[in-house]
Amino acid sequence: MKALVTGANGFLGLYLVEMLVARGDRVRTFCRRPSPELDRLGVETVLGDIREKEAVASACRGAEVVYHAAAAAGIGGRWQDYYETNVVGTENVVEGCSAGGVGRLVYTSSPSVTFNGVDQKGVDESTSYAQRWLAPYPRSKAIAEQHVLAANGRDGLWTCALRPHLIFGPRDRHLIPRLLARARTGRLRRIGDGSNLIDIVYVENAAHAHLLAADTLGPGSPAAGRAYFISQGEPVNCWEWVDQILALAHLPPVGPSISPAAAWWLGAALETVYRLFRIPGDPPMTRFLAAQLTTSHYFDIRGARQDLGYEPRISTADGMQRLASELSLSSF
Repeated sequence: MKALVTGANGFLGLYLVEMLVARGDRVRTFCRRPSPELDRLGVETVLGDIREKEAVASACRGAEVVYHAAAAAGIGGRWQDYYETNVVGTENVVEGCSAGGVGRLVYTSSPSVTFNGVDQKGVDESTSYAQRWLAPYPRSKAIAEQHVLAANGRDGLWTCALRPHLIFGPRDRHLIPRLLARARTGRLRRIGDGSNLIDIVYVENAAHAHLLAADTLGPGSPAAGRAYFISQGEPVNCWEWVDQILALAHLPPVGPSISPAAAWWLGAALETVYRLFRIPGDPPMTRFLAAQLTTSHYFDIRGARQDLGYEPRISTADGMQRLASELSLSSF
């Protein structure tokens, strides 16, 4: 296969490239900046911005399959920034695939496209998109996902979307480092009673699901034009999992709790302050984050199992052990 990976120097993207190279695919990557890791893999790297239509179209030419993992992620920020990268960028990828004769497109979406701020217990892909948005990120991902799925079957292009939830593992530059930084500075607090269950997915399992989706796509494929939740297949207690990660870094468990209502109103206040004073970065608390940390959200992955042949190849216990090995050697 001639494969293009956007966002290839990101957490998931790099694992995806490694798997493609390992099985003998010819890989081109599309990134904003050079990457020593990609250079060591010997893949072709095209530098550019996902918001630039011609740059994306050029990168797509000659590819047989495109894995679109590039995205702006966060819990706050300006709508325009998410719109330009996640919506316009994805439109550029779809157009580049159509113009370049690409046959398959796998889009990295997010379960948050269905999140209304309340519990989601064992829901499947029949769940509708959210009716209210607590942050610009999930809204932009929902619009982009719908655009990808609507393009299925047009110009010989077959598409699907994957929704991996809470990707974890070695080389994470966002979730784990931020969690540990908050814990070390005494800014980490449990929200609610600590009983909520959440889905997680080990990064190599998430990457493997992308390969399965691409290999399955084609005329008559049950995956064509569909979205799939991807996880370990068994939820974990959110705050017990956080405490396990802290323990791997030799840090004490999460400290005192605050109520969901207090976290919600604190998030709303901080969002307002950051917006009015144009403070860069994400607020330490937002309404979206407060809702995510106090509700249960885990998913039925039978669709991915049946249509893609997906099974988590690396267990949660093994994934945590691999994370532990990295934390013992790192400066997190």
